[in-house]
Amino acid sequence: MRFLQLTTFLSVLFLAQSTLWGQEEFPKVMAEEGDGIYSLLRRHGVSPTKHYNNFVKLNAEDLGEDESLILGRQYMLPDTLETKTVETVEEGITYSIFGEDFKKVDKASSRLKNTVYYLISGHGGPDPGAIEKHNGKLIAEDEYAYDVTLRLARELISHGADVHIIVQDENDGIRDKRVLELDTDETVQSQPIPLDQLERLKQRTKAVNDLYAKNTGKYQRLLVTHVDSRGEGTNIDVFFYHHEKSTNGKRLAESIHQTFLRKYKKFQPNRLYNGTFMERSSLYVVKNTLPAMAYIEIGNIRSKKDQRRILDPDNRQALAKWISEGILLDYESSKEAVSK
Repeated sequence: MRFLQLTTFLSVLFLAQSTLWGQEEFPKVMAEEGDGIYSLLRRHGVSPTKHYNNFVKLNAEDLGEDESLILGRQYMLPDTLETKTVETVEEGITYSIFGEDFKKVDKASSRLKNTVYYLISGHGGPDPGAIEKHNGKLIAEDEYAYDVTLRLARELISHGADVHIIVQDENDGIRDKRVLELDTDETVQSQPIPLDQLERLKQRTKAVNDLYAKNTGKYQRLLVTHVDSRGEGTNIDVFFYHHEKSTNGKRLAESIHQTFLRKYKKFQPNRLYNGTFMERSSLYVVKNTLPAMAYIEIGNIRSKKDQRRILDPDNRQALAKWISEGILLDYESSKEAVSK
């Protein structure tokens, strides 16, 4: 009888301890100078591709604008073991185009399986696009549009999409720097980019249309990323264009736009989001490419306020993340529309 009582007592004690252990908080880490979500997670051995969303959910009340971290504040790390039980995913695949620090892409889901996305970053080669000075150094539109495009490509690949990066720079990759150095060695399908503006647009349009023909029957979309250039004091929110006759293009642009509305409401509740989506079929790439598409302007490179969004690598990552979430919303809503 005493043995039975002792066993019962130990069982109750073990159960109580297990309950306490199960209620322990997630481990906390402190944000250091220059930290963003990606760099903080990587430093603590947590895959940002797999666990970014869980981190945001855990720490939503302690994040600043554009999901930024606040220096000196403590943040909870997600339970990586618990997350693994939600979905079994493949091991990461290496893509050298993303650079040494970002070349391995962990599989986050298969939500974009059997989809094809074409990504064009504006300008490149002999055309840097809009140029401005920041702290005495030149910054160029094409470098920042390319960096956001690479980050977006990485997000889409992590969800199982087949991604074609039309404009490429073999030696840049994703760069966690504020000032991205200018160069002119970008190519389109390994071919030099022409000096003439119309020929440049024709080259990338043809590249997309040729791939589109090869992938006939598949779900295909095009995203074009630019950085705007307006008056120095004019700051703009991210906005989107689509072809006036494309229902699918309009839904794609609207889905990304709605995602940005929700993000601003959550992370910048005291600031009105003025970004829009509208038709602008006069743009050459919008008018002449075959896939349904969204044309994205991520900010004004001449605006000091917009430069904060464009130059901060963590903000560029947030931009890519939000665009990818809009793309996921578009694809899943299109599947629902077909099934009805």
